[in-house]
Amino acid sequence: MAVIAIPAAALLAQDRPAPYRVLETGQSFDRLQDAVDAIGDARGTIAIAPGRHEQCVVQTAGTISYLASDIGSAVFDGVTCEGKAALVLRGRGAEISGLVFENMRVPDFNGAGIRLETGNLTVAESWFRDSQQGILTASDSSAQLIIDRSTFTRLGTCEGAGGCAHSVYTGDLGQVRITNSRFEQGRGGHYVKSRAAQVAIAANSFDDAAGRATNYMIDLPGGASGQISNNWFVQGQDKENYSAFIAVAAEGGGNNSSDLRVVGNDARLAPGVERNTVFVADWSGQMGGVDENRLGRGLTPYEVR
Repeated sequence: MAVIAIPAAALLAQDRPAPYRVLETGQSFDRLQDAVDAIGDARGTIAIAPGRHEQCVVQTAGTISYLASDIGSAVFDGVTCEGKAALVLRGRGAEISGLVFENMRVPDFNGAGIRLETGNLTVAESWFRDSQQGILTASDSSAQLIIDRSTFTRLGTCEGAGGCAHSVYTGDLGQVRITNSRFEQGRGGHYVKSRAAQVAIAANSFDDAAGRATNYMIDLPGGASGQISNNWFVQGQDKENYSAFIAVAAEGGGNNSSDLRVVGNDARLAPGVERNTVFVADWSGQMGGVDENRLGRGLTPYEVR
């Protein structure tokens, strides 16, 4: 009787567990979309195995946590759904932890690691790199975006006809909170652009020393209340717009900015950069709380425009 040899690669594939496991049920899936659909409109957690994941998903219901089994080992690389993002979220809510998103590009230049359309989103210990955008959201005044201990590298572009893409770009959310995170080496646009009514941006680093054709580090185009505090800023040489580090209400004051405080930050120009610029430029004329910031040479603390 003839013996059919099975290739070693096929044997290994048979032994390899499916990469997406729903923790509540123990079910495992080869496709992330199948794991999301299995949770449906419930609350569930998906553990994502180490490796390179050339998949994307659309979440339309439920509250789902997407967790890397090992932080930083699960990489979503270059595949987007609906021409938008690796994760397109329009359920009740989502949590992301320990994932890496890279090489997200789409024809309209808005390719992102995450596109939030409805619901709350929390992102922790994740890395967004080498894409058109890191996180992009729609407008949902009831929603909250929280980002903590995450890194945004070589993001942003102004190539598209519809305007610039940014490392983080939010619509009119209820609140945006960004803490303990790093923004670096931008490739156009702003590092954070938020239209949220309330912001809390604290204990982050904005390192623009190796940025290319970047704009503001923080842009609140409609104004906001809240606080920008205890951050570290370095502005680099290669800027499309170096006139300010932080811009408030540059597109009109839809949100009240009288309670916005910018305090306890450290801001300076990169070594070898010689220019004069402004730390906070305020188009609303409402702000009064720019205090106790440590500013390097060439920086004016505050200017009404």
